[in-house]
Amino acid sequence: MPIYYPILFFFGAYALTYFTIPKIIGLVEYKNLMDSPNKRSSHIKITPTLGGISFFYTLIFALFFLKGWGNYDEAIYFIPGLTILFIVGLKDDLVVLSPYTKLIAQLCAISFILSNESFMIHSLNGFLGIHEIPVYLYYGVAGFVMLTIINAYNLIDGIDGLAAIVGSIILIIYTTIFYITGEYFFALLCLTMNGCLIAFLSFNLSSNKKIFMGDTGSLIVGFIISTLTLKFLALSPESYDSLPFLLENAPLIAISILIVPLFDTARVFTIRLANKKSPFSPDRNHTHHILIDYFKISHQQASFIIGGFNLIFVILFVILGSSSYNFYLVIVLIVTVITLGYLFYRFDYSFANIKRKIIFRKKVDKLKNEVKKGGEKLIHKKKNKKNKKNKNIST
Repeated sequence: MPIYYPILFFFGAYALTYFTIPKIIGLVEYKNLMDSPNKRSSHIKITPTLGGISFFYTLIFALFFLKGWGNYDEAIYFIPGLTILFIVGLKDDLVVLSPYTKLIAQLCAISFILSNESFMIHSLNGFLGIHEIPVYLYYGVAGFVMLTIINAYNLIDGIDGLAAIVGSIILIIYTTIFYITGEYFFALLCLTMNGCLIAFLSFNLSSNKKIFMGDTGSLIVGFIISTLTLKFLALSPESYDSLPFLLENAPLIAISILIVPLFDTARVFTIRLANKKSPFSPDRNHTHHILIDYFKISHQQASFIIGGFNLIFVILFVILGSSSYNFYLVIVLIVTVITLGYLFYRFDYSFANIKRKIIFRKKVDKLKNEVKKGGEKLIHKKKNKKNKKNKNIST
């Protein structure tokens, strides 16, 4: 592949997104389609949303030029899925939809991808001793994986910069994998999506031209990432020869690439179910909310910390996956997840408890001040009484 192709797709997507987002902001402000803050929001003023609109038409343009690159006409199968999620995400940003309506739309979108032979997984190549898998099991597992990734990515879009930063890291890793394995269609698709996210990030972190990607954007990005994950797992055994990890460790490498959205979703769903609530009920128990509420850091700091953790975790697993068999990697993954889960449980990092601790701390401080003031008044009163007594004696 000529070197100018990646440059054209990345900077073309960046420029198209960067120069059209201000137009979207202007239209959203003119039509008053702003996102108003509520009790669980991380922003404090009304902010334009619908930034994901730019992702949709940029990807459609890119897929037009990519249509001859795929071995199985993959570009044609992306367009219906992207269109379904674009319409549903747009409506959800304007008129809130139920989680089950969005779930049905996601099932319809992923059905187009699952029907393409390019994404068919025939074997797990010895992962946990599993080799060939039946077709019906593939459809069930692959559908579940895609749904999980789409919703997990959607859920981490809660503070400025986080979804774009984590998405960019994931896409950089997949770009590298697909470029090394010669899957240039997917490498260029990764670069296109990454160009969109980096251009969007400059506005998402801006103080005067801020915009959110909304469900319109997060569903589209989650759909692209879930499809790339499926393709990564569907690579031929020969393709893995050029990658720096063992063939049977591919599923664990995929989990490590998606560790941030997967861990956060698993943790939040567990808390909600433990509290006898719907797993889709909104709250402020996400990892990014905890970092902001408890440690009092900015959105940008929390986003870069989480993004950095994601990158370090992937590098660690690639290094371990180059020599260790999946049994040991599974142990490392389980220990890591349990440790992180224990830390959150041990310190009771839920928003409600944080709020109670802050209120209790304020009450204690107030009580201390009252006691201090009362003690000072008592001392002052005794001192005045003593001075008065001494004065009477002297007279």
